Amino acid sequence: MPRFLNRTFRIAFDILVMSVAYWLAWLFRFEFQVPDVALTVAVMTWPCVVGLQYIVFAAFGVPRVAWRYINMTDALQVGLAITLSSLLLFATRLAHILPSTNNVIPISVLAMDFILVFVGLVGVRAAWRVHNELQDRKKRVVDGDRARVLLIGAGEAGVMVSREIVNRPDLGLAPVGFIDDNPQKLRTSIGGLRVLGTTHEIREIAEKVRARRALITIANASGQEIRRITELCRDAGLETKIIPGIYELVGDKVNLSRVREVAIEDLLGREPVKLDEAIVGASLRSRVVLVTGAGGSIGSELCRQICRFGPERIILVERFENALFEIHRELTTAFPGVPIDPRIADITDIHRMTQVFETSKPEIVFHAAAHKHVPMMEWNPGEAVKNNVGGTRTMATLSDRYGVERFVLISTDKAVNPTSVMGATKRVAEIYLQAFSSSSQTRFVTVRFGNVLGSNGSVIPIFRQQIAAGGPVLVTHPEMRRYFMTIPEASQLVMQAGAMGQGGEIFILDMGEPVKIVDLARDLVTLSGLRPGVDIDIKFTGIRPGEKLFEELSTAAEQAEKTRHPKVFIGRIKPHEWTDVVRGVDSLLSVAGGTDMDRVRAGLADLVPEYGVAHPSKKSGSHTPITERTLSESQDLDAPSAPESAIRN
Repeated sequence: MPRFLNRTFRIAFDILVMSVAYWLAWLFRFEFQVPDVALTVAVMTWPCVVGLQYIVFAAFGVPRVAWRYINMTDALQVGLAITLSSLLLFATRLAHILPSTNNVIPISVLAMDFILVFVGLVGVRAAWRVHNELQDRKKRVVDGDRARVLLIGAGEAGVMVSREIVNRPDLGLAPVGFIDDNPQKLRTSIGGLRVLGTTHEIREIAEKVRARRALITIANASGQEIRRITELCRDAGLETKIIPGIYELVGDKVNLSRVREVAIEDLLGREPVKLDEAIVGASLRSRVVLVTGAGGSIGSELCRQICRFGPERIILVERFENALFEIHRELTTAFPGVPIDPRIADITDIHRMTQVFETSKPEIVFHAAAHKHVPMMEWNPGEAVKNNVGGTRTMATLSDRYGVERFVLISTDKAVNPTSVMGATKRVAEIYLQAFSSSSQTRFVTVRFGNVLGSNGSVIPIFRQQIAAGGPVLVTHPEMRRYFMTIPEASQLVMQAGAMGQGGEIFILDMGEPVKIVDLARDLVTLSGLRPGVDIDIKFTGIRPGEKLFEELSTAAEQAEKTRHPKVFIGRIKPHEWTDVVRGVDSLLSVAGGTDMDRVRAGLADLVPEYGVAHPSKKSGSHTPITERTLSESQDLDAPSAPESAIRN
């Protein structure tokens, strides 16, 4: 039926319901024996009553309410419109405004009309919704392509998901029931679906109801819980999916287009990052922001997050043409209102970077460009120094010269007691900025965190490639542990720390619990539908040059303290003497282009005495991650150093 005719039909039907309700009220009042005088009053007042009711209904938007999706909110809207129209009718009745003969409408008629109109209008819409849902269910039964799905989690989120699936036949899903471990919900019916049993009964229930899929609908489920459910579903032969970010559901809608396979990020079970939107927005809005390494994993995500806050302009600095092309195209499409300036440039090229600063006049700089692969930098230490130290010096010098307000260096946990060239070069960059900050108007701050899930060249993509090739999955050591974050999480916390920095600080991000690399490997094999050690082998290859079993985020001397944000901590240490730092960096860069790599390492050791110092091996149980709990008793800066176990992983 054309939309115009459909709308006209609904209007006519509503008027018919109001009319029938009005006449039934008269019939009930006189027990179906309406006197002639009363009949005359009814006939004369009928158009006025129905007309007034419909005018009020239209003012409340009742005709626009979709019959198929009527809910409690819509029913309340109908009730309010009826109440107001009835109050107006009572007022006109008492004032003798409505046309009549010698009599008026009995108050009992108006009272019964109020009830009948409400029941009629809501009832018709509810009946239409039930009719359509029954038709959809019949269609699902006929359509053999629809997958029977179990919803794991019968809470509010699960009810939202079940309702949305019912209203979206195009999804090809047919919900058959809930699975929930709450004993009070067992065998009850929620949202039209029964709670069939607990997660421990998934296999039996799936066979009984012939389910082919499972959808995890538990808001804020821990990584351990998701891992357990995923394994149970795998053993039951169910294809398992999850709705990411289900904790962000608002209202009574859920975006089922986000349904995806359970990913390794879900198994970490980390609390979602909550930005202090006010402070971050104030620091970025209407500012000119420059991001180096804009085509990389962290740099590109920083650009996406920054654009959300409406900068005046964002300058993308990247030396790889293809990476710059991709992020520029993405940002111009996603944020058409933000001016985006792509610049192909190498941060070690002082002349090119001077051109960029001269023409763009940035107010805020996020320095994400760096060489980051530990073994690769062991083979090429001179290049690590040129990029990570020389590039940072170039960016800092130009930021100071052109009056940049804030400069944020992206550092790494490998800079703490470094055993690798990469970690040592990042520590030198930290030292240089901290020393420079004491004499510059630019606020230089460092943000330090661990590994990022899914970043270019990280362990997750490598493991996936090895699994796709049939294995084996290669892990360096069974006790190797690392901190992990998602790319958006790390980028958001970088912006948060950058907004809070006053200059000279080293901000340390709460990375949660360190994760065994071998556990990540097993989880990825399992998520691929395979069995570790059976379908895919896991082999240990030994620690590579420059690697440590355990990474650290801070040293005792840095005395990490809490900040106003629960996931950002601050570590402060007395800056090095500026003249000593300049002399050491100049000497280091002078040998970086040579062929004697031992001189490069010696130069790094001069600036970072702890570089290369062998640490005694530690048992895994003695490592405590930096979290709010472990840092809650940190000393003041003037107090004695905290115990090392309190601030190391």
